[in-house]
Amino acid sequence: MYILAARRFQLQSLLCSSTPLTVRYFSSIPQLQSHQHDAAETIFRIITCSPHPQSLKHSLKTSQIAISNDLIERVLKRVRFSHSDPISALEFYKISSRTKGFFHTSYSLDTMLYVLGRSRKFEAMWELLRETKKKDQSLITPRTIQVVLARIAKVCSVKQTVESFKRFKRLVSEFDVSCYNALFRTLCQEKSMRDARKVYHSLKHEFRPNLQTFNILLSGWKSPEEAEAFFGEMRDMGVEPDVVSYNCLVDVYCKGREVEKAYKVINKMRDEGIVLDVITYTSLIGGLGLVGQPDKAREALKEMKEYGCYPDVAAYNAAIRNFCIAKRLGDAYNLMDEMMAKGLSPNATTYNVILRSLYWANDLKSSWSLYLRMKETGCLPTTQSCMFLIRLMRRQEKVDIALELWNDMVDKGFGSYILVSDVLFDLLCVLGKLEEAERCFLQMVEKGQKPSNVSFRRIKVLMELANKHEALSNLSEKMSAFGSSIQMSKSYVDELERPISDFISC
Repeated sequence: MYILAARRFQLQSLLCSSTPLTVRYFSSIPQLQSHQHDAAETIFRIITCSPHPQSLKHSLKTSQIAISNDLIERVLKRVRFSHSDPISALEFYKISSRTKGFFHTSYSLDTMLYVLGRSRKFEAMWELLRETKKKDQSLITPRTIQVVLARIAKVCSVKQTVESFKRFKRLVSEFDVSCYNALFRTLCQEKSMRDARKVYHSLKHEFRPNLQTFNILLSGWKSPEEAEAFFGEMRDMGVEPDVVSYNCLVDVYCKGREVEKAYKVINKMRDEGIVLDVITYTSLIGGLGLVGQPDKAREALKEMKEYGCYPDVAAYNAAIRNFCIAKRLGDAYNLMDEMMAKGLSPNATTYNVILRSLYWANDLKSSWSLYLRMKETGCLPTTQSCMFLIRLMRRQEKVDIALELWNDMVDKGFGSYILVSDVLFDLLCVLGKLEEAERCFLQMVEKGQKPSNVSFRRIKVLMELANKHEALSNLSEKMSAFGSSIQMSKSYVDELERPISDFISC
C-alpha cells in the first residue's frame, strides 16, 4: 500500500515536468537511461516536489536510479542555481550518504554547504561538517573552509568570521597555511582589505606566510598606495613576486584609473623576464576602458597575439564592456561576433554586460533579440539576465514575451523563480491577467518554490474581487504548506541599478 502511494507521488512529480512523459518515465529505469542529465532532472524534481523526508526517501528508492558521484554533483548544482529548498536538498544528500558503498566527493560536500550557507542554515552546516569528519575527514579541505566562511562573512561580523575559522581546527586533518589563506581570501572578497590586513597581522605568528598568502592579500587592495607598501613588505620578508603578484599590482592601478603606472609595472615585468599572461592584459583592457580609451583596449587584444598570448572569453568581455561604457553597442556586437569566429563561446557575463546597457537604454526589442541569441548558442541566462528582461517587460507591459521568458525558465530551470516571479506577478496583476498569474503561481509551486507573500497578496485581492474562492483556497493551501522561508536579499536586485562602469571584473 505504501509502495503504491510512493509510486503515485513519483508519477505526480514527473507530471509537473515540462519534458515529454515517456522520456521522464523511462529515464528512471537504469537500462533505458539515455543521458545522466535525465536522471539528474528526475531526482531534482523528486526533491522539489516531495512534501516531507519520508516521501522523498521512498520516491528516491522507487525511482531505481543508480547513485553516482557525477549524478549527485549534477543534482546539487541544479539545486544551487535554482535556489531550491536547502533542507530537502540536505535530506537527499544524507540519504545518498547512507547508501552502502557510496562516498561523497569534496565538491558535492562544498556545494551542499554553499546551499545551506546561502539560506543561513548555519547550524545545519556545522552539523554536516561534524558528520563528515566522522565518516571521511579528508573531504574537508581549504576550499571547504572558504565556502563556509564566505557565506558566514556575508551576514556576520569579521570577529564572528574569524571565530568560525578557528572552529575548523577541530575539523580539518591538516590545519596549515592553505587554511589561513582561505580565511584571507574570504575577508578580501566579502569584507574589506583593512579587515584582512588586521586579521593577517593578528594571526601571522601562528603560521608562516607563503607567496600565495601575499598574492591573496595583494588582490584585495583597493588603494594603489597601500598595495605598493604591502608589495614592499612582501619583498622585505624575502618573498619574490611572481606573475600573479605583479598582476595584482597592475589590476589595482587599472581599477584606480592609473593606467600609466600599470604600464610601468608591465615594463618592469618584461625587464625581469616575467611573461605577461592573459590576466595581465585583461586588467589593462579594463583599465583603458575606465579612462575612456576603448579603441586602445581593443588594440591590446591584437598586441597579446604578437606576444604569443591569446585572448580568452574574459579578455573579450572586458573589451566588450568598454564599448558598452562608451555607448558603442555596435562595436560591442562586432567583438562578440569576432570572439565566436575564433571559437570562443560568449558566456552569461558577455550577454549581461550588453543587456545592462540595453536595460538603461530601455531597449526591449534588442534585449529580447539578444536573449534569443543566448538560447540559440546554448548559453543559459542567469538571474541577472532574467531580471534585466522582466523589468523591461514590466515597464513596457509586454505580457506575451514575459510569459515566454517564464516558460523557458520553468522548462530549462535557469534563474531565480522568486525574484523574477515578483516582477511577473506585478505585471500580470496590474493588467488583470488573473488566469495567467494563477498558472504561473502553480508552476512555481510545482517546482518546489514559494512565491513571495507580496505576490500572493496581489493575486489574493484579484481572486476575491473575481469571486474565485475555490482557486484562492487552493493557492492558500499551497502557500501554507511551505511554512516560513528566507527571502532573497534586496541587495542582489539593487545590483541591476548600478551603472555599467561599476563592473570592471571579468
